[in-house]
Amino acid sequence: MEKNFETEVDQQVERLRNNPYREIERQVAEKRVAWFKENRLGIEGLTSPSPRLAYELLFFDYMGLSSDELPVVSETEETIEWLSRNACPTLEACQALGLDTRDVCRAVYEKSTQALLSQLDPQLRFLRSYEEIRPHAAHCRERIARVDFEGMMAMALEEAKVSKREGNKGYGAVVAIGNEVIGRAHDTAITEKDPSLHAELNAIRQAVHTIGDADLSGAVLFSTCEPCPMCSSLAVWANLTTVVYGVSIQETVQMGRSRIQVSSKKIVERSPVMVEVIGGVLREECLSLYI
Repeated sequence: MEKNFETEVDQQVERLRNNPYREIERQVAEKRVAWFKENRLGIEGLTSPSPRLAYELLFFDYMGLSSDELPVVSETEETIEWLSRNACPTLEACQALGLDTRDVCRAVYEKSTQALLSQLDPQLRFLRSYEEIRPHAAHCRERIARVDFEGMMAMALEEAKVSKREGNKGYGAVVAIGNEVIGRAHDTAITEKDPSLHAELNAIRQAVHTIGDADLSGAVLFSTCEPCPMCSSLAVWANLTTVVYGVSIQETVQMGRSRIQVSSKKIVERSPVMVEVIGGVLREECLSLYI
């Protein structure tokens, strides 16, 4: 028997009242990923699933909503944007508890939604406007954008080459929200005589200054080399959604680089924050930096 809306609201009130947001986020992500694995709906083998397919998978197949509740306002091959107007248990629960949906939805449902989309294709990114979100607006403005991981990594490679020309160690990093670059930098530890100035740290500092917020949820960090434990930890504290790198720490160690041999995934696994880690993007090009 289907739950009625009032029951769903009551359950959400209890969930938000009695559980930390991070725990709810983890549970929701696990539920969504498990659903995807059980209901692939004939989409195995798709090399480049569209934002439209991801939108329909999330809202029609998984949530059981209709197009009337989620009118599309713009669409291209690379992005789809819609206005969510469906009856929402989380909205009602937040109002009952005096909670701000901007805080709750960002903490609980942004990364857990991305976890489902990444099963389809990690280059499809879920993005929400926190200026146009109910009850602060008549709708929730949301979109799914395809991000060119190789294109972003190519920018990081350009930064790494600048680093080498300047006499630094040859690392580059980019931070992006969707297809908007909000931070782009290389390591400057040698030239600025500051061992903390890794490419990732410089790019993350740029990013938070660009958006005026220390919370980078929804953003992706691209790095030519797997971030060191310091930079992976910074990715956690910045609440980045995803870290993408070219060549791994272990590979650079085998090439004679001095590295702390703790992987980004190990740092994330021991952290309180969900961060997706993806390696091997433009691996050969990044590898050539460190030969």
